[in-house]
Amino acid sequence: MVDLNKLVRENVIKLTPYSSARDEYKGKSGILMDANENPYGNLNRYPDPYQRELKASVSKIKGIEEDKIFLGNGSDEIIDLCFRIFCNPGVDKALIFTPTYGMYEVSASINDVEIVKIHLNSNFQIDLEKAENCFSDKNIKLIFICSPNNPTANSMCYSDVEYIISKFNGIVIVDEAYIDFNEKPSFIKLVNKYSNLIIMQTFSKAFGMAAVRIGMAFSDPAIVRYLNKLKPPYNISTINQRAVLGKLTRNEQYKLQVIRIKKERERLSAILSKMNIVEKVYPSDANFLLVKVKNATYIYNELVNRNIITRNRSSVVENCLRITIGKKSENEKLIRALKSISI
Repeated sequence: MVDLNKLVRENVIKLTPYSSARDEYKGKSGILMDANENPYGNLNRYPDPYQRELKASVSKIKGIEEDKIFLGNGSDEIIDLCFRIFCNPGVDKALIFTPTYGMYEVSASINDVEIVKIHLNSNFQIDLEKAENCFSDKNIKLIFICSPNNPTANSMCYSDVEYIISKFNGIVIVDEAYIDFNEKPSFIKLVNKYSNLIIMQTFSKAFGMAAVRIGMAFSDPAIVRYLNKLKPPYNISTINQRAVLGKLTRNEQYKLQVIRIKKERERLSAILSKMNIVEKVYPSDANFLLVKVKNATYIYNELVNRNIITRNRSSVVENCLRITIGKKSENEKLIRALKSISI
């Protein structure tokens, strides 16, 4: 059992959080004269700082208690809060497995936290021996694991991830932004087993709500309380909360879109694999493909000239493009464009 009091920064433990007017009065009706709001308009009132209605819906969909749910202004806010809660600037460290989502390192730099990197093996899996060798470093407070991983698109071995959670005397954050496109199980059930685990998911990908910027974290209630303690008082707008609530009432639409994207992923993967300019299409559990080509920069620029925008990831995986699965008509345009490129 991890002792949170030994992991959380001392100043955070002592911190008295800002108390907003909506912290003191939680009702929905009455003459509200407590928050210096304009009495006129449809969006004149501050949003619910704890998103209670939205959390109730998320709780039902995810099958997890409301006190284990935190909602952030995108997953990026959750990442930043983890550094603020657990890492003393200039002293503590975080461990990542590269290549992976770039914001872990950016957020670490902003918070003056050193990043320790372990390269994934040739199958884009975690090298457990190298990971465990880092556990003795008492200044490593956080481990970030992206599964399915960005940009490699694969899921991490379930038993390896659980082993890390069980053996590491710190906080493990498993980023499941692409979990809805994955046939393999989520790690969310492990929240009830391990008090040092934070699962991140998002409404940006499968739910098609990237513009509203709402990320989810599932964790032990004690960690959720610290996330709430440090977040800005009104971190998610009423407009965005309502937008997601509306989307959750159309759950069947979301499921059909996920099925459609997964079918297109398999179709596009099969077609790309047969092209002369493609050397390898890596297996994908996400809504994108990592594709190794003969000259990634040249092909990327040729696609841009045809008004098709992919992501050149050659800086992290040699000669690779990351291609997001589009609508069938968009994927067809990509296929035609790639067939017209010769190297």
